[in-house]
Amino acid sequence: MTLTEPTFSRAEYAARLDKTRAAMAAAGVDLLIVTDPSNMNWLTGYDGWSFYVHQCVIVTPTGEPLWFGRAMDAEGAKLTAWLSEASLIGYPDHYVQSTERHPMDYLSAQLSDRGFGAARIGVEMDNYWFTAAAFASLVKHLPDAKFSDCTALVNWQRAVKSAAEIGYMRKAARIVEAMHQRIYDKAEIGMRKCDLVAEIYDAGLRGVDGIGGDYPAIVPMLPSGREATAPHLTWDERPLKAGEGTFFEVAGCYRRYHCPLSRTLFLGTPTQAFLDAETAVQEGLEAGLAAARPGNLCEDIAAAFFGVLAKHGIEKDSRTGYPIGLSYPPDWGERTMSLRRGDKTELQPGMTFHFMTGLWLEDMGFELTESILITETGVECLADVPRKLFVKT
Repeated sequence: MTLTEPTFSRAEYAARLDKTRAAMAAAGVDLLIVTDPSNMNWLTGYDGWSFYVHQCVIVTPTGEPLWFGRAMDAEGAKLTAWLSEASLIGYPDHYVQSTERHPMDYLSAQLSDRGFGAARIGVEMDNYWFTAAAFASLVKHLPDAKFSDCTALVNWQRAVKSAAEIGYMRKAARIVEAMHQRIYDKAEIGMRKCDLVAEIYDAGLRGVDGIGGDYPAIVPMLPSGREATAPHLTWDERPLKAGEGTFFEVAGCYRRYHCPLSRTLFLGTPTQAFLDAETAVQEGLEAGLAAARPGNLCEDIAAAFFGVLAKHGIEKDSRTGYPIGLSYPPDWGERTMSLRRGDKTELQPGMTFHFMTGLWLEDMGFELTESILITETGVECLADVPRKLFVKT
């Protein structure tokens, strides 16, 4: 049993396991090897910065899942996961980053010993933490098993959040509010970006009102001027300049649950291009939020937003949002549905998205986004930060 305060009730973990097993049955697999650390956490509560080595959770047809990882990290599993010690499998350290053996060699033997040598096994083929070498090892050492791609099988079970999960995301929202307030309070002409990022991290980790922050899955992104035409640049030691706009894409994080939020700050007198972008995005956001209600589709939010942009003569060629919640680096998205044309996923109460309305234009970038919750009657914006272009002179 976990020696720390459980993140969720045992009943909630049991319900998650039931949903996952039902999805496994529908996919025709007996055994599921889960390597996404977010899915590992969601199923078992395991939380540790150990995803740089091979690890996984194995969902079996009955009983507790199995946690598999580096032997020294099994101690962390004892402290954070709800599993019994008998369900923890630690592999010896000479398997770590070895050119002679692979941790999945060890896992294959363990699965064979437990009677799964000829099982129908699902694996997450397309994620950041499951390598070609890992799959090759499993295929080699479990020659009688039948493998199938179950990428995102667990991710989809996470789409509708529980009341407890939403509570954590609301706490993350309080943190991101404080982060943006700190940005506005501290940012000034001549301030080094690295110093401002230190302030952002300070606000995000200290949290608010007794709510301590966790590390976000993505670092702060804050490109300025011409660099803001690229959406994913971070920072350096150069100072903020007069006459430039900087967008700040940051997230509050509480117990691994995220609330991303972007706002743009202009130092000096904003150009007409920034004012026009502000108007277009504000109107588009309102239109998209009006379409964000149960029974509508993901594409309905996107169509409403893109329709407003088109009236303003702006074309955005990327999706305009994605699901959020529990996550680990390098991404706070859940990698399932998208807010874009053609995505027919039906919106349901309890779904949460980052409504990413960012514009990356020819010579500037502008971001003004919201993290949203689909409710029984419509939509709720999780964070409360003025929806405008911020200006400081």
